[in-house]
Amino acid sequence: MRKFIFYSASVLLSFSSIAQQKSWMLFPFQKADSANPCLVPSKATFADPIRKTNVAWEEKDVFNPAAVVRNGKVYLLYRAQDKIGKPAGTSRIGLAYSTDGLHFTTMKNPVLYPGNDQYKKYEWEGGCEDPRIVEDDKGTYYMTYTAYDGTTARLFIATSTDLIHWKKHGSVFGKADSKYINYWSKSGSIICTRKGEKMVATKIHGKYWMYWGESNIYMATSDNLIDWTPIPETDPSKKQFDSLRNYEAFKILFSPRKKKFDSELVEPGPPAMITKDGILFIYNSKNSPDYGDKTLRDGEYAAGQILSDKNDPTKVIDRADQNFFHPDKPYEITGQVNNVCFLEGLVFFKGKWFLYYGTADSKIAVAVKK
Repeated sequence: MRKFIFYSASVLLSFSSIAQQKSWMLFPFQKADSANPCLVPSKATFADPIRKTNVAWEEKDVFNPAAVVRNGKVYLLYRAQDKIGKPAGTSRIGLAYSTDGLHFTTMKNPVLYPGNDQYKKYEWEGGCEDPRIVEDDKGTYYMTYTAYDGTTARLFIATSTDLIHWKKHGSVFGKADSKYINYWSKSGSIICTRKGEKMVATKIHGKYWMYWGESNIYMATSDNLIDWTPIPETDPSKKQFDSLRNYEAFKILFSPRKKKFDSELVEPGPPAMITKDGILFIYNSKNSPDYGDKTLRDGEYAAGQILSDKNDPTKVIDRADQNFFHPDKPYEITGQVNNVCFLEGLVFFKGKWFLYYGTADSKIAVAVKK
């Protein structure tokens, strides 16, 4: 019999969080019940360049937001789905802004979406999904996102100076090796440093670093934040072929764990952040119904935290044994995909941490840490 039968979800969340708190973790976060969900679908339309008609581009679901602070406001870049595309609706990236971090105004049109360009064959008609964002020290924004053609997910990147107008650069791995363009890849978390209210991409030993992946967490490096090279595994005893995603032997930072909340898959959350203790990396995970944590629901998406070495991003220093964030609200439990909290946006704003996440792949919510 599962433990959550005996406790309310909120009590269980508090109990598990207290039990596994570590000094290096960013903790605790309180879900903003008065504002949540802070972003919901709308009937807004825009002139789609491919369908050549007005499309209600965020009518079905909004979820999985990136977050950045700019000119005294929090901006969310979020995934929105229509009800037209196959199999579950075409995704586009929308933009919303807030003066308090809790209540948002959305832009009428998406800011990144499939078009009649050189990337159409990779983005249509699945769309542009799951953004994560950092900026460089000159104020250019770099957004990793998933290009999905309906069959294969590919990790792409785009740049902007104003969050509205974006230049697509295609596959992050396209220049490393032409074969990588056809590998399943997603979820790029670029290592950064908080400088005031900005999350600034930071070089380590002369290179930018990114954590990425879905079944395992892999790594890549870059000189310019656009063109990335996956790190190969050079130790023959550690080489693994990822049959789930058809990867060759890339170096693994960490993997799922049996009997834990992260038993089925692990996937990057917001951009990893350099702190005094190391590189703080918040990640999403899925609980396996066969060999997972029996105190959680089957297939439940919860979030964990891990600390890697800031002088060697390939080395894990510590990892929390329990999740610090999981579904316990009705809008997190029921939706397009049930039992999901999927974290992608983290900002420091007006002296507080704001954590933004998708709920049941249907809406967007926020949690706050003082």
